[in-house]
Amino acid sequence: MSITVSNLSKYYEVHKKEPGLRGSLAAFVRRKYETVKAVDALSFTIAPGEMVGFLGPNGAGKTTTLKVLAGLLHPTAGEVQVRGFTPFQRRHAFLKQITLVMGQKQQLFWDLPALETFEVNRVIYEVPADEYRQTLHELTELLELGDLLKKQVRKLSLGERMKCELAAALLHRPQVLFLDEPTIGLDVTMQARVREFVAAYNRRYEATVLLTSHYMADVTALCKRVIVISSGHLLYDGNLQSLVERVAPHKLIHLTLSRPVAREVLAAYGTVRRLEGLEAELSVERAETTRVGARLLTEQPVADVNIAEPPIEAIISEVFAGKGEPEAVPEAHESLGGGRGDTT
Repeated sequence: MSITVSNLSKYYEVHKKEPGLRGSLAAFVRRKYETVKAVDALSFTIAPGEMVGFLGPNGAGKTTTLKVLAGLLHPTAGEVQVRGFTPFQRRHAFLKQITLVMGQKQQLFWDLPALETFEVNRVIYEVPADEYRQTLHELTELLELGDLLKKQVRKLSLGERMKCELAAALLHRPQVLFLDEPTIGLDVTMQARVREFVAAYNRRYEATVLLTSHYMADVTALCKRVIVISSGHLLYDGNLQSLVERVAPHKLIHLTLSRPVAREVLAAYGTVRRLEGLEAELSVERAETTRVGARLLTEQPVADVNIAEPPIEAIISEVFAGKGEPEAVPEAHESLGGGRGDTT
Protein backbone atom coordinates (compact mmCIF):
# COMPACT_ATOMS: atom_id res chain seq x y z
CA MET A 1 0.00 0.00 0.00
CA SER A 2 1.09 3.55 -0.65
CA ILE A 3 -0.71 4.91 2.43
CA THR A 4 -1.90 2.97 5.47
CA VAL A 5 -3.73 4.67 8.34
CA SER A 6 -4.76 2.52 11.30
CA ASN A 7 -6.76 3.95 14.22
CA LEU A 8 -5.18 7.36 13.81
CA SER A 9 -6.05 9.85 16.56
CA LYS A 10 -4.84 13.39 17.10
CA TYR A 11 -5.96 15.25 20.23
CA TYR A 12 -5.25 18.80 21.35
CA GLU A 13 -5.46 20.41 24.78
CA VAL A 14 -7.22 23.77 24.33
CA HIS A 15 -7.20 26.42 27.03
CA LYS A 16 -10.67 27.60 28.12
CA LYS A 17 -11.13 31.01 29.74
CA GLU A 18 -14.24 32.73 31.02
CA PRO A 19 -14.74 36.31 29.76
CA GLY A 20 -13.87 39.39 31.76
CA LEU A 21 -11.30 40.28 34.42
CA ARG A 22 -12.50 37.56 36.78
CA GLY A 23 -12.06 34.97 34.11
CA SER A 24 -8.55 36.23 33.34
CA LEU A 25 -7.54 36.12 37.02
CA ALA A 26 -8.99 32.63 37.44
CA ALA A 27 -7.12 31.42 34.35
CA PHE A 28 -3.91 32.90 35.75
CA VAL A 29 -4.30 30.92 38.98
CA ARG A 30 -5.79 27.73 37.60
CA ARG A 31 -6.01 27.17 33.88
CA LYS A 32 -8.74 24.94 32.50
CA TYR A 33 -8.23 22.81 29.44
CA GLU A 34 -10.54 20.94 27.09
CA THR A 35 -9.50 17.98 24.97
CA VAL A 36 -10.37 18.47 21.31
CA LYS A 37 -10.38 15.32 19.19
CA ALA A 38 -9.35 16.60 15.76
CA VAL A 39 -9.04 13.02 14.45
CA ASP A 40 -10.44 10.02 16.29
CA ALA A 41 -9.64 6.38 15.43
CA LEU A 42 -9.48 6.98 11.67
CA SER A 43 -8.49 4.07 9.40
CA PHE A 44 -8.08 3.70 5.64
CA THR A 45 -5.62 2.52 2.99
CA ILE A 46 -4.74 3.96 -0.41
CA ALA A 47 -3.12 1.96 -3.20
CA PRO A 48 -0.17 3.22 -5.28
CA GLY A 49 -1.31 5.46 -8.13
CA GLU A 50 -4.81 5.96 -6.70
CA MET A 51 -6.48 9.38 -6.58
CA VAL A 52 -8.83 9.74 -3.60
CA GLY A 53 -11.04 12.63 -2.56
CA PHE A 54 -10.83 13.45 1.15
CA LEU A 55 -14.02 15.25 2.15
CA GLY A 56 -15.54 16.72 5.27
CA PRO A 57 -17.03 19.93 6.66
CA ASN A 58 -14.84 22.65 8.16
CA GLY A 59 -13.20 21.32 11.30
CA ALA A 60 -13.68 17.68 10.31
CA GLY A 61 -9.96 16.88 10.67
CA LYS A 62 -8.91 16.80 7.00
CA THR A 63 -5.96 19.17 7.22
CA THR A 64 -4.84 17.63 10.51
CA THR A 65 -4.81 14.20 8.87
CA LEU A 66 -2.81 15.50 5.90
CA LYS A 67 -0.28 17.12 8.24
CA VAL A 68 0.14 13.83 10.11
CA LEU A 69 0.61 11.99 6.80
CA ALA A 70 3.18 14.56 5.70
CA GLY A 71 5.06 14.26 8.99
CA LEU A 72 4.30 17.75 10.27
CA LEU A 73 2.33 16.47 13.26
CA HIS A 74 2.94 13.57 15.64
CA PRO A 75 -0.18 11.40 16.11
CA THR A 76 -1.62 11.01 19.59
CA ALA A 77 -2.39 7.36 18.88
CA GLY A 78 -2.53 4.89 16.02
CA GLU A 79 -0.14 4.00 13.22
CA VAL A 80 0.53 5.71 9.89
CA GLN A 81 2.69 4.45 7.04
CA VAL A 82 3.40 6.30 3.78
CA ARG A 83 5.37 4.25 1.23
CA GLY A 84 6.77 2.19 4.09
CA PHE A 85 7.91 5.18 6.17
CA THR A 86 6.64 6.52 9.49
CA PRO A 87 5.95 10.17 8.54
CA PHE A 88 6.76 11.95 11.82
CA GLN A 89 10.30 10.53 11.75
CA ARG A 90 10.87 12.92 8.79
CA ARG A 91 13.54 10.79 7.15
CA HIS A 92 15.21 12.32 4.12
CA ALA A 93 14.23 9.41 1.87
CA PHE A 94 10.59 9.90 2.90
CA LEU A 95 10.54 13.66 2.33
CA LYS A 96 11.91 13.18 -1.19
CA GLN A 97 8.88 11.05 -2.08
CA ILE A 98 6.03 13.27 -0.86
CA THR A 99 4.74 16.79 -1.21
CA LEU A 100 2.07 18.82 0.58
CA VAL A 101 0.38 21.63 -1.33
CA MET A 102 -1.88 23.90 0.71
CA GLY A 103 -3.93 26.40 -1.27
CA GLN A 104 -3.83 28.97 1.54
CA LYS A 105 -0.07 28.73 2.14
CA GLN A 106 2.83 29.61 -0.13
CA GLN A 107 6.43 28.56 -0.42
CA LEU A 108 7.54 30.92 -3.21
CA PHE A 109 9.81 33.86 -2.35
CA TRP A 110 7.53 36.90 -2.66
CA ASP A 111 10.00 39.40 -4.14
CA LEU A 112 11.89 37.00 -6.41
CA PRO A 113 10.95 35.19 -9.63
CA ALA A 114 9.55 31.69 -9.17
CA LEU A 115 12.67 30.25 -10.81
CA GLU A 116 14.68 31.32 -7.76
CA THR A 117 12.50 29.21 -5.46
CA PHE A 118 12.73 26.35 -7.95
CA GLU A 119 16.52 26.48 -7.79
CA VAL A 120 16.46 26.45 -3.98
CA ASN A 121 14.17 23.39 -4.02
CA ARG A 122 16.47 21.67 -6.52
CA VAL A 123 19.34 21.99 -4.07
CA ILE A 124 17.26 20.98 -1.03
CA TYR A 125 15.96 17.83 -2.73
CA GLU A 126 19.32 17.09 -4.37
CA VAL A 127 17.79 16.86 -7.83
CA PRO A 128 20.45 16.29 -10.51
CA ALA A 129 20.77 19.20 -12.94
CA ASP A 130 19.73 17.19 -16.01
CA GLU A 131 16.68 15.74 -14.26
CA TYR A 132 15.77 19.20 -12.95
CA ARG A 133 15.84 20.73 -16.43
CA GLN A 134 13.76 17.88 -17.87
CA THR A 135 11.18 18.07 -15.07
CA LEU A 136 10.99 21.86 -15.28
CA HIS A 137 10.38 21.60 -19.02
CA GLU A 138 7.60 19.04 -18.49
CA LEU A 139 5.94 21.10 -15.76
CA THR A 140 6.21 24.28 -17.81
CA GLU A 141 4.38 22.57 -20.66
CA LEU A 142 1.74 20.92 -18.48
CA LEU A 143 0.99 24.09 -16.52
CA GLU A 144 1.58 26.57 -19.36
CA LEU A 145 3.99 28.59 -17.24
CA GLY A 146 5.91 30.30 -20.05
CA ASP A 147 7.26 33.71 -19.01
CA LEU A 148 5.62 33.50 -15.57
CA LEU A 149 8.76 31.90 -14.18
CA LYS A 150 10.79 35.06 -14.69
CA LYS A 151 8.30 37.46 -13.10
CA GLN A 152 8.40 38.48 -9.46
CA VAL A 153 5.95 36.34 -7.54
CA ARG A 154 4.20 39.39 -6.07
CA LYS A 155 3.33 40.52 -9.61
CA LEU A 156 1.57 37.26 -10.48
CA SER A 157 -2.18 36.78 -10.28
CA LEU A 158 -3.55 34.26 -7.78
CA GLY A 159 -4.04 31.68 -10.52
CA GLU A 160 -0.57 32.20 -11.95
CA ARG A 161 0.97 31.95 -8.50
CA MET A 162 -0.92 28.75 -7.74
CA LYS A 163 0.43 27.13 -10.90
CA CYS A 164 3.96 28.09 -9.87
CA GLU A 165 3.32 26.73 -6.37
CA LEU A 166 2.35 23.38 -7.88
CA ALA A 167 5.45 23.32 -10.04
CA ALA A 168 7.70 24.15 -7.07
CA ALA A 169 6.14 21.31 -5.07
CA LEU A 170 6.62 18.76 -7.86
CA LEU A 171 10.14 19.47 -9.10
CA HIS A 172 11.48 16.48 -7.19
CA ARG A 173 8.84 14.20 -8.81
CA PRO A 174 7.14 13.05 -5.60
CA GLN A 175 5.21 9.80 -5.68
CA VAL A 176 2.64 10.92 -3.08
CA LEU A 177 0.74 14.20 -3.39
CA PHE A 178 -1.22 15.65 -0.48
CA LEU A 179 -3.32 18.44 -1.99
CA ASP A 180 -5.21 20.62 0.46
CA GLU A 181 -7.57 23.01 -1.38
CA PRO A 182 -5.22 23.41 -4.39
CA THR A 183 -7.80 25.42 -6.41
CA ILE A 184 -9.12 27.69 -3.66
CA GLY A 185 -9.69 31.23 -4.87
CA LEU A 186 -9.14 30.37 -8.54
CA ASP A 187 -11.62 31.13 -11.30
CA VAL A 188 -13.47 28.34 -13.08
CA THR A 189 -11.08 28.24 -16.03
CA MET A 190 -8.00 28.06 -13.82
CA GLN A 191 -9.59 25.39 -11.65
CA ALA A 192 -10.13 23.25 -14.74
CA ARG A 193 -6.50 23.70 -15.81
CA VAL A 194 -5.19 22.68 -12.39
CA ARG A 195 -7.43 19.59 -12.43
CA GLU A 196 -6.14 18.65 -15.88
CA PHE A 197 -2.59 19.06 -14.66
CA VAL A 198 -3.08 16.85 -11.58
CA ALA A 199 -4.67 14.14 -13.74
CA ALA A 200 -1.81 14.34 -16.25
CA TYR A 201 0.81 14.14 -13.47
CA ASN A 202 -0.96 11.11 -12.00
CA ARG A 203 -0.94 9.33 -15.38
CA ARG A 204 2.66 10.21 -16.19
CA TYR A 205 4.23 9.31 -12.86
CA GLU A 206 1.59 6.95 -11.38
CA ALA A 207 1.58 9.16 -8.31
CA THR A 208 -0.77 8.63 -5.38
CA VAL A 209 -3.02 11.66 -4.76
CA LEU A 210 -5.05 12.50 -1.65
CA LEU A 211 -7.15 15.57 -2.42
CA THR A 212 -9.25 17.80 -0.19
CA SER A 213 -11.42 20.48 -1.75
CA HIS A 214 -14.63 22.37 -1.12
CA TYR A 215 -15.07 22.57 -4.89
CA MET A 216 -16.84 19.30 -5.65
CA ALA A 217 -15.96 19.69 -9.34
CA ASP A 218 -12.34 18.96 -8.33
CA VAL A 219 -13.35 15.69 -6.69
CA THR A 220 -15.81 14.49 -9.32
CA ALA A 221 -13.31 15.21 -12.11
CA LEU A 222 -10.37 13.42 -10.50
CA CYS A 223 -11.54 10.86 -7.95
CA LYS A 224 -13.63 7.72 -8.30
CA ARG A 225 -13.20 7.01 -4.61
CA VAL A 226 -13.93 9.34 -1.71
CA ILE A 227 -13.25 9.22 2.02
CA VAL A 228 -15.73 11.29 4.03
CA ILE A 229 -15.03 12.26 7.64
CA SER A 230 -16.82 14.44 10.18
CA SER A 231 -15.66 15.44 13.67
CA GLY A 232 -12.60 13.26 13.13
CA HIS A 233 -14.67 10.12 12.47
CA LEU A 234 -14.98 8.11 9.27
CA LEU A 235 -18.42 8.38 7.67
CA TYR A 236 -17.81 6.78 4.29
CA ASP A 237 -15.02 5.20 2.26
CA GLY A 238 -15.88 3.94 -1.18
CA ASN A 239 -16.95 4.65 -4.73
CA LEU A 240 -18.29 8.15 -5.31
CA GLN A 241 -21.07 7.00 -7.64
CA SER A 242 -22.16 4.37 -5.11
CA LEU A 243 -22.42 7.12 -2.51
CA VAL A 244 -24.56 9.20 -4.85
CA GLU A 245 -26.93 6.30 -5.49
CA ARG A 246 -27.10 5.38 -1.82
CA VAL A 247 -27.76 8.81 -0.36
CA ALA A 248 -29.83 10.13 -3.29
CA PRO A 249 -32.06 7.33 -4.66
CA HIS A 250 -33.67 9.79 -7.07
CA LYS A 251 -32.64 11.51 -10.29
CA LEU A 252 -33.76 14.87 -11.61
CA ILE A 253 -35.69 15.32 -14.86
CA HIS A 254 -35.44 18.83 -16.28
CA LEU A 255 -38.22 19.70 -18.73
CA THR A 256 -38.73 22.48 -21.23
CA LEU A 257 -42.41 22.53 -22.23
CA SER A 258 -43.91 23.85 -25.48
CA ARG A 259 -46.99 25.05 -23.58
CA PRO A 260 -47.92 25.42 -19.90
CA VAL A 261 -48.86 22.30 -17.92
CA ALA A 262 -50.52 22.32 -14.49
CA ARG A 263 -48.43 21.28 -11.47
CA GLU A 264 -50.93 18.55 -10.54
CA VAL A 265 -50.51 17.00 -13.99
CA LEU A 266 -46.73 16.81 -13.65
CA ALA A 267 -47.09 15.51 -10.09
CA ALA A 268 -48.42 12.27 -11.56
CA TYR A 269 -44.92 11.56 -12.90
CA GLY A 270 -42.85 12.46 -9.84
CA THR A 271 -42.20 15.09 -7.20
CA VAL A 272 -42.36 18.55 -8.74
CA ARG A 273 -39.35 20.45 -7.39
CA ARG A 274 -39.77 23.49 -9.59
CA LEU A 275 -42.29 24.84 -12.10
CA GLU A 276 -41.64 28.27 -13.58
CA GLY A 277 -43.47 29.06 -16.80
CA LEU A 278 -42.33 26.48 -19.35
CA GLU A 279 -39.46 25.16 -17.21
CA ALA A 280 -39.99 22.29 -14.76
CA GLU A 281 -37.90 19.95 -12.63
CA LEU A 282 -39.09 16.58 -11.32
CA SER A 283 -37.54 14.21 -8.82
CA VAL A 284 -38.02 10.57 -9.88
CA GLU A 285 -36.83 7.26 -8.43
CA ARG A 286 -33.73 5.98 -10.21
CA ALA A 287 -35.31 2.74 -11.36
CA GLU A 288 -38.23 4.64 -12.89
CA THR A 289 -36.31 7.44 -14.58
CA THR A 290 -36.18 5.99 -18.10
CA ARG A 291 -39.81 4.88 -18.08
CA VAL A 292 -41.06 8.21 -16.69
CA GLY A 293 -38.98 10.15 -19.20
CA ALA A 294 -40.48 8.17 -22.08
CA ARG A 295 -44.00 8.73 -20.74
CA LEU A 296 -43.44 12.48 -20.47
CA LEU A 297 -42.22 12.64 -24.07
CA THR A 298 -45.30 10.83 -25.39
CA GLU A 299 -47.97 12.20 -23.07
CA GLN A 300 -46.96 15.83 -22.45
CA PRO A 301 -45.90 18.80 -24.63
CA VAL A 302 -42.18 18.39 -23.97
CA ALA A 303 -39.82 20.42 -26.16
CA ASP A 304 -36.66 19.25 -24.40
CA VAL A 305 -35.78 16.86 -21.58
CA ASN A 306 -32.61 16.27 -19.58
CA ILE A 307 -31.98 13.64 -16.90
CA ALA A 308 -29.32 14.48 -14.32
CA GLU A 309 -27.91 13.44 -10.98
CA PRO A 310 -28.75 15.63 -7.95
CA PRO A 311 -26.03 18.21 -7.21
CA ILE A 312 -23.09 16.41 -5.62
CA GLU A 313 -22.76 19.25 -3.10
CA ALA A 314 -26.24 18.48 -1.77
CA ILE A 315 -25.44 14.77 -1.51
CA ILE A 316 -22.22 15.33 0.40
CA SER A 317 -24.02 17.77 2.69
CA GLU A 318 -26.47 15.01 3.58
CA VAL A 319 -23.58 12.69 4.40
CA PHE A 320 -22.06 15.41 6.61
CA ALA A 321 -25.42 15.66 8.37
CA GLY A 322 -25.28 11.92 9.12
CA LYS A 323 -27.99 10.81 6.70
CA GLY A 324 -25.57 8.59 4.78
CA GLU A 325 -23.68 7.28 7.79
CA PRO A 326 -25.52 4.06 8.79
CA GLU A 327 -25.17 2.41 5.38
CA ALA A 328 -21.85 3.97 4.44
CA VAL A 329 -19.69 2.73 7.29
CA PRO A 330 -19.84 -1.01 6.38
CA GLU A 331 -18.44 -0.20 2.93
CA ALA A 332 -15.68 1.76 4.62
CA HIS A 333 -14.60 -1.37 6.50
CA GLU A 334 -14.67 -3.46 3.33
CA SER A 335 -12.44 -0.98 1.51
CA LEU A 336 -9.70 -1.17 4.14
CA GLY A 337 -8.23 -4.05 2.22
CA GLY A 338 -7.07 -1.52 -0.37
CA GLY A 339 -7.53 -1.28 -4.10
CA ARG A 340 -8.44 1.51 -6.47
CA GLY A 341 -11.57 3.54 -6.08
CA ASP A 342 -13.24 2.09 -9.17
CA THR A 343 -13.18 -1.39 -7.69
CA THR A 344 -14.44 -0.50 -4.26
